[in-house]
Amino acid sequence: MPDNKQASADVAETPDAADPKKAEVEADAEGTIGAEFGDEVLEAEPAKTDDEKDKSSDAYHAKVTAKAGTPAGLVTGLIKELRPKQWVKNVLVLAVPFAAGEILDPAILLDAVIAFVVFSMAASGIYFVNDAIDVEADRQHPTKRNRPIAAGLIPVPIAYVVCVLLLGGSLVISGLTSMPLLAVMAVYIAVQLGYCFGLKHQPVIDLCIVASGFLLRAIAGGAAANLVITQWFYLIVAFGSLFMVAGKRYAEVKLAAETGAKIRKSLKAYSPSYLRFVWAIAAAITIMTYSLWAYDIREFEMSRWGLISIVPMVIAILRYAVDIDKGVAGEPEEVVLKDKVLMVLGAILAGCLFLAFYL
Repeated sequence: MPDNKQASADVAETPDAADPKKAEVEADAEGTIGAEFGDEVLEAEPAKTDDEKDKSSDAYHAKVTAKAGTPAGLVTGLIKELRPKQWVKNVLVLAVPFAAGEILDPAILLDAVIAFVVFSMAASGIYFVNDAIDVEADRQHPTKRNRPIAAGLIPVPIAYVVCVLLLGGSLVISGLTSMPLLAVMAVYIAVQLGYCFGLKHQPVIDLCIVASGFLLRAIAGGAAANLVITQWFYLIVAFGSLFMVAGKRYAEVKLAAETGAKIRKSLKAYSPSYLRFVWAIAAAITIMTYSLWAYDIREFEMSRWGLISIVPMVIAILRYAVDIDKGVAGEPEEVVLKDKVLMVLGAILAGCLFLAFYL
């Protein structure tokens, strides 16, 4: 998934910078729009320019490919292809240790950190194989041709070698940590490889696979430390993830309708009304399961802070739904970081849960 920050900076220097929807369409040079690993969804029809800062221009492409075949270009390409900015999603592995009241235990925290590392390795490995598979198609695209593999910074054979090392290393480290973590990582890698090799084009299946990535992250945090937690928590994560993924797809379909951008096969099967139905149902189930979990907290932790946390949780979901309804719900982390109210609600929610589990 791409460097949205840089893409946004580039767009800001053009006359169309004031149009956020157009900016979102153009922010696909590294593939951040639309999928867990950066499978591009929207394809704009960019105007041809000679501006080196325009990622669709031949001048920019020439600047990128100038480093092809050099050691410096290879190192730069490898770092870029790892997409370290996307590792922020893996912080979700801390959710189970936190909810279990064990996050302050050094041994548990170390296991969670290991889970973070192996998930980051696996996700980066998937980026390599995804872009290696699509290299020829990427080279025909005005912006995706600038990705490290398509631009020739990383030869395809080296991309596959790095992929094997990352995925294999992830499984080895997981196995040395705990067998449950190894099982989770094996499932994650198998599902994501299936996504890369064609499941991303299957309607509904693509929604479930992307949402499952977040659920497996949460499960991994508990598996690494052999923690057991109530089923309500996993239902919250599962349907909360589906809520965000369906909202993201809704934004993409709405954006395509308004800009005329092309969309991939799976999105053509979705109508805005269907996606609205999915994210509305997912939001309702998320609120219901969270409330049931909050009552469990009161019973087992003897604390009312769990019940109090329902208030910021519900408000946060309703607030996020506003962004979805406007068609501007892109990457979940970006939506939150751009909405100060959501950030405050998240802090209040975390504070309530901390008081419930650790006070």
